[in-house]
Amino acid sequence: MRKPFFILVCLLSVLDFKGALAEKAKTDTDVYIVYLGEKEHDDEERITNSHLDMLAQVVGSKEEASKAMVYSYKHGFSGFAAKLTKSQAKELEDFPDVIQVTRSGSYKLHTTRSFDYLDIAINSPNNLLQKTNMGDDIIIGVIDSGIWPESPAFSDEGLGPIPSKWKGKCVDGDEFFAEKHCNRKIIGAYYFIDGLLAKKGIQLQKEDYVSPRDGSVEGHGTHVASVAAGTCVDNVSYKGVGAGTARGAAPRARLAIYKVCWETLPNIKICSEMDVLSAFVQAAKDGVDVILAAFGNDEFPSVTGSMVSIYNGMGIGSLQAIAKGIPVITSAGNCGPEAFTVANTEAWLLTVGSTSIDRSFPTPIVLGDDTTYLGQAVHDIKSSGFNDLLFLASCKKIGDPTIPPDNIVNITGRTGLCFCDSFCDTPFFKVNIMNYLKGQGAVGLIYARDPTDKLHVPQTGYPYTIEVGFEVAAKIYKYMTTSKFAAVKVNPSRTLVGKTVPIKVAAFSSRGPISSSDISPAILKPDLVAPGVTIISAVPSVAYPPADNGYSILSGTSVSAAHVAGIMAMLKAIHPDWSPAALKSALMTTARSDENGFQLRAEGAPLKPANPFDMGSGLVNPNQALDPGLVYDMLESDYLDYLCAMGFRRAAIDRFLVSGEKKTCHPKKRPNILNVNLPSIIVPVLANSTTLTRAVTNVGPVESMYKAKLTNPTGTIISVNPNVLVFNARTKKLSFEVTISVTKPATMDYTFGNLVWTDGSHEVKTPIVVQVQSFS
Repeated sequence: MRKPFFILVCLLSVLDFKGALAEKAKTDTDVYIVYLGEKEHDDEERITNSHLDMLAQVVGSKEEASKAMVYSYKHGFSGFAAKLTKSQAKELEDFPDVIQVTRSGSYKLHTTRSFDYLDIAINSPNNLLQKTNMGDDIIIGVIDSGIWPESPAFSDEGLGPIPSKWKGKCVDGDEFFAEKHCNRKIIGAYYFIDGLLAKKGIQLQKEDYVSPRDGSVEGHGTHVASVAAGTCVDNVSYKGVGAGTARGAAPRARLAIYKVCWETLPNIKICSEMDVLSAFVQAAKDGVDVILAAFGNDEFPSVTGSMVSIYNGMGIGSLQAIAKGIPVITSAGNCGPEAFTVANTEAWLLTVGSTSIDRSFPTPIVLGDDTTYLGQAVHDIKSSGFNDLLFLASCKKIGDPTIPPDNIVNITGRTGLCFCDSFCDTPFFKVNIMNYLKGQGAVGLIYARDPTDKLHVPQTGYPYTIEVGFEVAAKIYKYMTTSKFAAVKVNPSRTLVGKTVPIKVAAFSSRGPISSSDISPAILKPDLVAPGVTIISAVPSVAYPPADNGYSILSGTSVSAAHVAGIMAMLKAIHPDWSPAALKSALMTTARSDENGFQLRAEGAPLKPANPFDMGSGLVNPNQALDPGLVYDMLESDYLDYLCAMGFRRAAIDRFLVSGEKKTCHPKKRPNILNVNLPSIIVPVLANSTTLTRAVTNVGPVESMYKAKLTNPTGTIISVNPNVLVFNARTKKLSFEVTISVTKPATMDYTFGNLVWTDGSHEVKTPIVVQVQSFS
């Protein structure tokens, strides 16, 4: 039986610019969605043609069907959106292959859509958010670029007294005064700059503040703090796309701010390792419950330019925080979709990659022949009106100062169409090209690229920019080549939300595996993924691009890490006695790798099914993490064994110790790094067979029995001993062995499987990654 996959697109007003009579003739048409269920094959052209054939039967011809068709859905399901009259829609409902025909609706922007999507909506009666009173009295330490205290996201209205466990303070500085700017929401604020200033040749931007105030260009620290713990703020909108309530993951949690990241000349953000370490030490001393440190070598490079590793402030500071029971959440980096780009690879960190959410911003592009295509954009114009459409070829050539002036095409009063690749994510595109288009008096730019949900958001007053896929761009180009006067107009961006918007790992999200030259390729990173694409939240009023009443749209793995920091804070409120490793395990083993019955996809060229190097264990699942059944726990001694396995000398390891106990590594016999008790397994080189150990602790019903279910990576066979775990009042923790064997000699790329422990109600999932290198 076919399963319908419901698709909603924005309501399109079909206006014929050629005359008032033609406009009136089309007022009875709306966009309708025709659901056909699962696709029967993978031939996209055949699927589209079948949609046109069906549509032609009600509109009169295939030519008219092509004009009426808005979108043909052919990835994972079959269906189409088309401009129809009520009678035509009714006629289609009677076709035997049609499951349902629905008129499309328009939806208001839900600025907190990511939290609704994760099932922690404010109006849900029995979720993680409600069980923790929205994270009340949990303290999140944010190590970043500071905070903009005037933002309504940091109002303390309705909050009780500052928690008695808090031992920190607020400090004064440039344009930041503790008595005025700290409250029951921002309960702590520091800045650390000595390490930065100690480096020769470092000069601060004059726009930054030597204080806890956020002086970063895009308001990075303010944004992530509000995503993690922003107070509920009603009637927030951005560029007219809609309105809703903005909030953080844990709206009643308290914030402690530790500014370590600074704007320096020439336009470089830097976080000194010394300052980062100082912030970790201070945060642990102050009594924070969770630390968010959403930066890495690709976003905020160290002064030395070295990779983030256990030798620097992040590595040392974070492990000391972990040893004191404080989970540390960080970002995977924004260098995807290439492999070997993941940052923050220490085993004790919870490293988060990015996904889209079930929201998109479809924007109608109407051509002069009345054909309509949908792009993706966020802009605040009501309608561009029809103007000339001009082909600009490569986007790289627009505004290029090396091109002779005589060769520059006149784009004044026109909309351009250009083709690009990853170049469209560069600052040159975001700044130089937009400035060039504005200076030339252009109306807008339609640019083609590999599909991604990360959108460029132009400043108010600048030309609009709309992203389309190469397929749509090719059709627009064909129209241009066959029309004597090519024209285009763009209608307002709409907002589409719900289960019908496919979820993908973002193209920018950094990918594993860990490079063999880094800490260890035997650690799987990222750990999991969370929403981080086109997230609306608070920014400073001086941010660039300018905020809309204090809010803007940003994308990045930092935003994803902020989601998880808020979720972690609430999880810790429910389980205050769990270790950071147990909390991390609960989030990882309950993460989901599919959505609405479809496997998560990963953006790139081409779009592909997501694997553990893209998504780690999967998409964070807050409510399931409340009751994981079993957890993979680790103590300080386990992390020190890990360091011994990595070959660190005793002197180096002593720097990490919190307990005061001296750790001695065996001079000749290292621990097996494959035995580090993480909720993931990766064997970077498997020649014949290997056996590794894991241990799980029962945190569910006292009397429990779990059975192992296995999915073998290609070219291997896995066995688990024992394959049944029985827990009772005396037995709360059990170990087991996992043996992975090569089934036949081969040399192949990484392959993927999993181990699932289940008692019938819990499923404790562990991804398994293996690279076979067998020659005999």
